[in-house]
Amino acid sequence: MPVDLIVLHAISLPAGQFSMQHVEALFISTLDISAHPSFASLEGMRVAAHFVVDRDGQITQFVPAGQRAWHAGASSWQGKAQCNDYSIGIEILGDEQTPFTTKQYRETARLCRALMLRFPGMRPERIVGHQDVAPGRKWDPGKQWDWVHFRRSLAHIRNTEMNIR
Repeated sequence: MPVDLIVLHAISLPAGQFSMQHVEALFISTLDISAHPSFASLEGMRVAAHFVVDRDGQITQFVPAGQRAWHAGASSWQGKAQCNDYSIGIEILGDEQTPFTTKQYRETARLCRALMLRFPGMRPERIVGHQDVAPGRKWDPGKQWDWVHFRRSLAHIRNTEMNIR
């Protein structure tokens, strides 16, 4: 199935903490659920996004862009179910209380532009939030994600080459 959607997410593990340590462990299935009480609900969970953008704008890739990642869960976009089958998931370290950083907007836009070069069906209007594909179930990237700022950043990024697997 052609990849033609980008789903933006927000993540912090535990809530309000923006280290990559626990996020990476979750995505590679090595999270020690005893490390924090809030991790108990994550026991046995198998989830990973294609990319994570940390607070400094560093991008870490977890799943090759041409492969399915388990980031959207039960989801649908414009009447088409199972978004994991045709989307790229980008997690951004953040939560519902803390504004995202300028570097995160810039690097997320740069990554999205590079993905649009690789996958011809991707267009700016096909970059959506997790809350858009799983309404009522998910909140992210949430009210702190400034879509106007992001779209402005995306418009100012020239086509760019990135090393995307």
